[in-house]
Amino acid sequence: MTYNIRSQAVQLFKKHVTTWDVVSRLVIYLWCGFSIFVFSWVINSSLKSNHSFFSDIWGLVAAPNMGNYEKVWNNYHLNRYFLNSILVVIPSVIGLIVVSAPAAYVLARKEFPLQKTITRLVSFGMGIPYQLLLVPLFFLLFNLRLINSKIGLVLVYIALSIPFTIFLLLGYFKTLPKSLEEAAEIDGCGPIRTFFQIMLPLAQNGLVSAAVLNFVGLWNEFLLALTFISGDSNYTLSMGLNALQGSLQYTGDWVSLFAAFTLVVIPTFIMFIFLSRSIVAGMTMGAVKE
Repeated sequence: MTYNIRSQAVQLFKKHVTTWDVVSRLVIYLWCGFSIFVFSWVINSSLKSNHSFFSDIWGLVAAPNMGNYEKVWNNYHLNRYFLNSILVVIPSVIGLIVVSAPAAYVLARKEFPLQKTITRLVSFGMGIPYQLLLVPLFFLLFNLRLINSKIGLVLVYIALSIPFTIFLLLGYFKTLPKSLEEAAEIDGCGPIRTFFQIMLPLAQNGLVSAAVLNFVGLWNEFLLALTFISGDSNYTLSMGLNALQGSLQYTGDWVSLFAAFTLVVIPTFIMFIFLSRSIVAGMTMGAVKE
């Protein structure tokens, strides 16, 4: 009797899991299809003229008009905003990896007093909305004379992204085998040499995941840039796109706005295409709990 009940429960569980798996896959496929459709429609619309766009919104482009891209790139200063974003985001990502990788390694592999307390504080830092920090950060940068400065924005990006980056790398470093450190210690490697020559190369997928996720988040960040950047010459892409949207919506030049959207999305899109395997490997290997 007990065996039959257990067998029926197992079969019911398997059936439930199978049904849920089918439903979840269907939702993912629908979401991916919708995203691809929207992105394709934006690219298709960006290649039209305003007349052809408003005459047939859903129609395919007959004669591609690359002048829209040239217009937003040169006339609307998207080239300057693009360069500003590169000068802000890339140093921020590099600084994050330089600071967070050693910290995550020490917290994951070394035992010392207050280790768990510091780890919990890092996790706690992820839950603090950075909107609450805007006022004190503004006064801090104002006193340091870093308002409307790329360096000031880089420092803010690094400081606010450290908890997430350490937390992500923390799980990955925990998956690396302890025997490698023991073998390195037997061969005479010190902790610093072991980290840079052995553990850091093994954590390559985790570092790539952290770098790409931070790059995408900072590339599209708007509120912090709006708070600490005031001059048009230092606008990032998100701020430039917002200003562009505000001006083009009154002129009806929607195809140029679609071209600007496409230019903003392309860098992250290309990055995901070429680094997707490393991102997935880094996320799955780091998916462990303490």
